[in-house]
Amino acid sequence: MNKLTILPRPISFIFKHLDKPLSVMILAVSIISCFAVYSSSHDEVIRFYQHLRNILIAGLLIIFLSHVPSVIIEKFAIPAYVVTIFLLIATEFFGETVNGATRWINLGFINMQPSEILKISLPLLLAWVVQKSEGLNSKRDWLFILLLFLFPLILVLRQPDLGTSILLFISGTILLFFAGLPWRIISLGVTFLIILLLGLFIFGDRFCAEDVIWPGLRDYQKLRICTLLDPMRDPLGAGFHTLQSITAVGSGGILGKGWLQGTQTQLAFIPERSTDFVFSGYAEEFGFFGAFFLVLLYAGITLRGLWISIGAPTDFARLLGGTLSMMTFTYACVNIGMVTGVLPVVGVPLPWMSYGGTALITLGIGVGLLMSIGKDRSETTQGFSLQR
Repeated sequence: MNKLTILPRPISFIFKHLDKPLSVMILAVSIISCFAVYSSSHDEVIRFYQHLRNILIAGLLIIFLSHVPSVIIEKFAIPAYVVTIFLLIATEFFGETVNGATRWINLGFINMQPSEILKISLPLLLAWVVQKSEGLNSKRDWLFILLLFLFPLILVLRQPDLGTSILLFISGTILLFFAGLPWRIISLGVTFLIILLLGLFIFGDRFCAEDVIWPGLRDYQKLRICTLLDPMRDPLGAGFHTLQSITAVGSGGILGKGWLQGTQTQLAFIPERSTDFVFSGYAEEFGFFGAFFLVLLYAGITLRGLWISIGAPTDFARLLGGTLSMMTFTYACVNIGMVTGVLPVVGVPLPWMSYGGTALITLGIGVGLLMSIGKDRSETTQGFSLQR
């Protein structure tokens, strides 16, 4: 008997289309995030209540979208992309500038970050184009989809937001790989990246000299990368974030110091401790086992999303679901790598853990789309079984 049958019929219908394993793992990460955000911001408790509100909104979006067939979602691919491009252009001219970056725009009823919406609208459009063209079978198809792919990334780079641009590029590349991007292009890209990293590690002192200009990067972005090689280069400046974060993670030990007992967190040594660096405080208070459990949850969310996507009934659903699943994994890896000193500081929130309204709402939409795909997969499988 389905466990939902013990609930009243209206309530059972509301939760009917939720994928149970994925829902449980998302709920687990959300509960953990409440402990982490409260610990890092209980001196500003309004932030904790806002986090609860944002999680609730994300949950309602998941439930709503789980009832929407993916064939209907396809129809919103072009409008969502066009609206996002419009918002990105509007941000460049009318956006709010904070710390030298213009990433936010105030619409009167909400203050939002359009690049977050692009995390959904871009894969939506690319998946739709691939399905409509029945695969990318010509150079013209590839040129068209690359234009649609790279144009919004250029707008995000101009804000500037290098971290989000890189992650969006990775997500789009994943979708194109699922759509048939040749292995030789992937191999060339990986080879170039390895050569670049080796050159940076071997000749880091020369490249990081003050008189050396890195094409396409601003001075602070260059400084962040160079600081990764040697955080003690500027321990009270660019290296402060990384050093304090590494100290917090390392001091947690195996079992952690206990909730609300993390010294780096409670004494506010960790910068942005409820947003980009929330994992540092969590690892300090819950230790290696707590951090490892969280990583397992992210792995489970990714694998479950991929499992749902593999059985999706259309190419659009398969491409969209697979990309959204890998996005969660990519963002989690980049954020954890950033706070542990493996990757440079790029200002990427930890999915479902970091405080932030636009990011959580975007995540809710993404998971809701996965639930929709899972519903279609289930109905298709049931229909096939009945036919047999």
